[in-house]
Amino acid sequence: MSKEDSIIRLEMGVAEWSLLLGLSVLWGLTYFFNGIAVTAYSPLFVVLVRVGLAALVLLCALLLLGKSLPISIAAWRLLFIMALLNNLVPFSLVVSSQTYIASGVASILNASTPLFAMVVAHFYTADEKLTINRTVGLLVGFAGVGTMLGLSMSQEGGVSFFAKIAVVCGAISFAIAGVFGRKIQELKIDPLTAATGQLMASTIIIFPIAALFARPWVEGELSIENVSALVGLAVLSTAVAYIMYLKLLASSGAVNLLIVTILCPATSVILGYSLLEEVILLRHISGMSLIAIGLAILDGRPIRFLRDIVVRSLI
Repeated sequence: MSKEDSIIRLEMGVAEWSLLLGLSVLWGLTYFFNGIAVTAYSPLFVVLVRVGLAALVLLCALLLLGKSLPISIAAWRLLFIMALLNNLVPFSLVVSSQTYIASGVASILNASTPLFAMVVAHFYTADEKLTINRTVGLLVGFAGVGTMLGLSMSQEGGVSFFAKIAVVCGAISFAIAGVFGRKIQELKIDPLTAATGQLMASTIIIFPIAALFARPWVEGELSIENVSALVGLAVLSTAVAYIMYLKLLASSGAVNLLIVTILCPATSVILGYSLLEEVILLRHISGMSLIAIGLAILDGRPIRFLRDIVVRSLI
């Protein structure tokens, strides 16, 4: 790795930090919008609107930039697989779970995605093996997940417990997609094109299923609040967030995106508590703290930062 690449991955300027904070808010809003939408519509319909409208927005952006969709069968086969792993499976699991658990709790559990990504990468990549530091970080992070799940069955009931398991399964799907998505780079598919293709493939897959089982005209009213939640979920938390994510990935690297995972729950918890009257328990905060510490150990920079402070104070 060159010196320049190292700087790109480890240091961020004002623009990059602004993007990162903005992205954390948009992704955190996902759970808030879901929390409103599931009170009126079925999870299938919510996911359909999310991927369909977001695909339309990104397709317009793609055409405005003069880019085109891939034409090879190999590329579309990969995009359909990614559509399942990175969109449909996790989106459906998270939305369904929010029928039973608070948006803040769902966002905290989903913050475990990088933990599972490290495990998947260890077994399926040659350059992302677990080290001692990463193993310690994983153990601490998974202790946080266990803290949130451990008492759920007895204190909140079985349905809540399995709803949380669904979010964790969604995080595992995101993690697998993150590792599998390397194949997109091998085919040299433009990131924006890949994102658009994934969302289009997602729409194609879920549309006939939603047409059979989701009946929005029966299940919910088209109020301003409900429609705004659907539009916000699709346009802000999916389409715009995808564009910001790709820009941040290009300028700062994948390492810095770990920080987004830690920051997202803050938005969800604050909005859920203040606007949706959701309750966040002490063990949820304790679990999030352990997950954040685990991610900090995995990332390494907070540890180096504290070490540098100690060293300077001793000089």
